[in-house]
Amino acid sequence: MKKTVLIFTGILAVILITGYAGKNIYFSVKDSLKTEQTIKQTSREIFSPKTNPKDESRQNNYSNQKLEQPATREDMPASSEVGNLSNKKYGWGVVRNRDHLQPEMPVSILQTLARNNAYWIGSPDKKAIYLTFDLGYENGYTPGILDILKKQNVKAAFFINGHYLKTQPELVKRMIREGHIVGNHMVNHPSMPDLTNEQIKEEIKKLASDFTALTGVKKMVYFRPPKGEYSERTLSETKNLGCYTIFWSFAIADWIPLPGGSQEAHQTLMDNLHNGVLVLLHTVTKDNLNSLDQSITEIKSQGYTFKTLDDLVNKTHTSTLFPLKKIANL
Repeated sequence: MKKTVLIFTGILAVILITGYAGKNIYFSVKDSLKTEQTIKQTSREIFSPKTNPKDESRQNNYSNQKLEQPATREDMPASSEVGNLSNKKYGWGVVRNRDHLQPEMPVSILQTLARNNAYWIGSPDKKAIYLTFDLGYENGYTPGILDILKKQNVKAAFFINGHYLKTQPELVKRMIREGHIVGNHMVNHPSMPDLTNEQIKEEIKKLASDFTALTGVKKMVYFRPPKGEYSERTLSETKNLGCYTIFWSFAIADWIPLPGGSQEAHQTLMDNLHNGVLVLLHTVTKDNLNSLDQSITEIKSQGYTFKTLDDLVNKTHTSTLFPLKKIANL
């Protein structure tokens, strides 16, 4: 009898222990699954594309436009991939040096640029300089900049948005008349990765169409992404629209007055000259106006030659797309 009781007690103990262990295993697995689900959810939130806050710059929206509003996160694909192209947002930038050497750039970025007709610098073997300006609004200094360029016989590229085209038609016509290139900076200066391909097409084509109506120039072949923000997808879409994307190898925060004024603007440029330098400046403060003539003179004295974006991409000047007589009448 005692032996039977002992056997029964042992069996009961095994059942209790097994049940307890099984319960622990069940909840352990359940908790692991919940943890894994939490990690996956967190990962989706971290790596999903983010929409940046609205641009707070003084760029005014082009009035009377019927363009669609920029896409929201709900409008964009859930992942950072659109088709086979990444829509991960990058902000263009370079690391300057004072050794007058070309800035370094990762091979992966260089390959992406090459696939999409995007440029940021010229040949490392030639003392060439490419001068470009971004214009979102007029602050009274661009006429003086044009005067200096004419005096120095230097041709530049001016990237304008819709607001500038609408409010400064005479200055835009003067740029063309004096042999400068006018590039496309989009109608409303949006961050490109936040737009759909169709919205990008509308922004670029609308500005080009209005520019043609004003000047007679049939194309705006050069394009600069607003804020320097881009993705592999947006570079590809810009190429598909027949544009060359133009970044830069030198820029400073000259859209606000510099602490050192015109002397800082001049010296910073001189300290960072390098073969094939593609310069980005703005015309909204007096610093560049007061320093540009001196800078151009000294740059020439160092053996640099001012070239155009047409030279950079080996294109015929866009002025050949319409009669010279038309230029004289602008």
